[in-house]
Amino acid sequence: MVTERTRRTRWVAGSAVALAVLFAGAATVASARDDGADHHATTTAPRTPAADSADAGFAQDMAVHHQQAVEMSFIVRDRTRDEDVRRLAYDIANTQANQRGMLLGWLDLWELPKVAAGQEPMAWMAGGAGEASGAGGHEGHDMGDMDGMEGMSGHGDGYQAHDGSLMPGMATRTELGRLGKASGKQAEILYLQLMTDHHKGGIDMARGCARLCTVKVEKRLAQGMVEAQQSELDAMAGMLAERGSAPRT
Repeated sequence: MVTERTRRTRWVAGSAVALAVLFAGAATVASARDDGADHHATTTAPRTPAADSADAGFAQDMAVHHQQAVEMSFIVRDRTRDEDVRRLAYDIANTQANQRGMLLGWLDLWELPKVAAGQEPMAWMAGGAGEASGAGGHEGHDMGDMDGMEGMSGHGDGYQAHDGSLMPGMATRTELGRLGKASGKQAEILYLQLMTDHHKGGIDMARGCARLCTVKVEKRLAQGMVEAQQSELDAMAGMLAERGSAPRT
């Protein structure tokens, strides 16, 4: 049976993908103009990224990361009547669904797969080793002792996917189940904590793209994600304090 929440999720995601064609088309033109202006330079960024590039990896991984944020936001809107939390969840769902649509639209234009087969999530960030993002995390997601971006690439002693959590900051299936069963203040606190972790992981990834991606419009989108999600982190910390709680450490 298709639930009301499922219909809303599909509507938001579907609308975002439809708009992505327009956004991505305009972005590609803008990027091409940028490349044209630099055609005398010794080295120019390719107009179509390679399958193993940071541009492709970021688009693929962030699309997955964003989808979970949309899912969590729709869950909490059904579990609380608090207008502040519902408004925040609505804003996050719409923003990240639209951004996800843009990322998937670019992958379509680049004729690249939505998922990198045979490649671990965030492997594209290995090229940025040594540039620590400083976003932090919580012990349940093993984000505390990572050495820069290399630790976040999914290799070695870095983040290990578990219980449906594929990348740093992503909630596990168990945590999503708890959110779906909680209600009222309990649901609000859990959502704000989970989304705080989610934003921290997303900021790490976006900073990686801002450093490593070569498509200018994608780098600008990534930098915008860093700034917007940092602002939301500050707001969520305040909302948690109002409820007698705090981000997980």
